[in-house]
Amino acid sequence: MPHIIVVRATFDEEAGVWCTESVDLPGLRIEAPTFEALQERLPGAIADLLEDCEGDEGHDDIEVPVELFATASSRVRVRAYA
Repeated sequence: MPHIIVVRATFDEEAGVWCTESVDLPGLRIEAPTFEALQERLPGAIADLLEDCEGDEGHDDIEVPVELFATASSRVRVRAYA
């Protein structure tokens, strides 16, 4: 399982939380009020999902590379000049 897990984090303005999704790890859906809190929760959530998929009998611990990409957007109101 040494391939990279790519995780996308987006900020949901309406809910006021950061949310994750990953094509590489279906089911990885976590939310947190800050990006830092999301980063803290991410390793545990990934480990839980991988253990559920593969079980933990007779396996050594390995490190799995994770890339977290964050996007946030906003709108700025400016005066329109005609």
